[in-house]
Amino acid sequence: MTESIANPAAPLGIYVHFPWCLQKCPYCDFLSVAAARDAIPHRAYADAVLRELEARLPELTRAYRLETIFFGGGTPSLWATEELGRVLQALLAAFSASRAKEVEITAECNPTSLDLEKARALAAVGVNRLSLGVQGLDAERLAFLGRLHDPNGGLEAARAALESAMPRVSLDFIFGVAGQAAEQAAAEARTLAALGTTHLSAYALTIEPGTDFGARAKKGRLPLLEEAQVADSFLAVDEALSEAGFDHYEISNFARQGDVSRHNLGYWRGYDYLGLGTGAWGTVTLASGRVRYRTTPSPERFVGSRFTRPFEVALDTTAVVEPLDAETSLRERIMLGLRLAEGFDLQGAAAELGVPALPPERGRALDRLTARGRIEVADGRLRIPKSKWLFADGIISELL
Repeated sequence: MTESIANPAAPLGIYVHFPWCLQKCPYCDFLSVAAARDAIPHRAYADAVLRELEARLPELTRAYRLETIFFGGGTPSLWATEELGRVLQALLAAFSASRAKEVEITAECNPTSLDLEKARALAAVGVNRLSLGVQGLDAERLAFLGRLHDPNGGLEAARAALESAMPRVSLDFIFGVAGQAAEQAAAEARTLAALGTTHLSAYALTIEPGTDFGARAKKGRLPLLEEAQVADSFLAVDEALSEAGFDHYEISNFARQGDVSRHNLGYWRGYDYLGLGTGAWGTVTLASGRVRYRTTPSPERFVGSRFTRPFEVALDTTAVVEPLDAETSLRERIMLGLRLAEGFDLQGAAAELGVPALPPERGRALDRLTARGRIEVADGRLRIPKSKWLFADGIISELL
């Protein structure tokens, strides 16, 4: 394995994608492949991730300080724990294992592959945060969403995670599902908050192209809530979790006691992140400049790859390599930074990147948005008022 990177400076996150699930959910547009647990090439996949790591590391030219590691999917809790642990230890060693306790290390889980024993095993190999996809507490809605667990299964998995040695647990749930009233969404939020977790992610059901739901919606065969009803649920969930002591720090995320997702904050603040695993996206700094890339989306090709050309487009290695100029980077920081309650330092980011913060067209758009109360500017930061978060996509699009 490549020698440790010394004297890190810039914050870095690492995302490791594990593509397998027991079943593909009809709303999911992430890269995932349905497979039985014993059909997954657990060790071979870990070996391939380690080969990719060893190939990509020497190309990085920026001095980094490892902040977070996120095992996402798919369903990483399906991965044999010893193999996930082997990858984790290699990542820590590559970026100075002496800081291991300071690194936020998250594994995504589904209730069908998480119990007390599994949670304790993940903690034992170094995972210090679980993100559990409960997704709902109503049997009919869970079936509609294609989930394999029932309400009790989701609650049992959540309790197991919280009762284990795992230091931090986040729970995900979906609202805005057909047939769900705003008060029902709020009640689910209150139930999950009462379990004792300090982080909740609440996502409105989004219909994406390329998914089963997307195809059904296109044909008019998918029951959906009206936008106004989804908005009511958003506000009801916000009120319920605020009363439970949670800070609504990002449009879809709530934290109690400052227990934010540091990994996701890295995305929203524009930090570099190293993507590993089939289909993983990454944004890193090379000798040629900052690039976005995507590892091959084929698990079979990924497992067989030798990664001889890690940042060149090749069938078995990298599907996309996109140079990022300064203006593109600034636009992305605007788009992601405005999702945060803390907002975004436009002038500071522009100065760092060496581009104008407010070219004429953007300046006029900002004037219009501030005049309509859709963006506030204070202490050099731009933020969308919480009362306008429901319109965030449109506001950001207008500013860009």
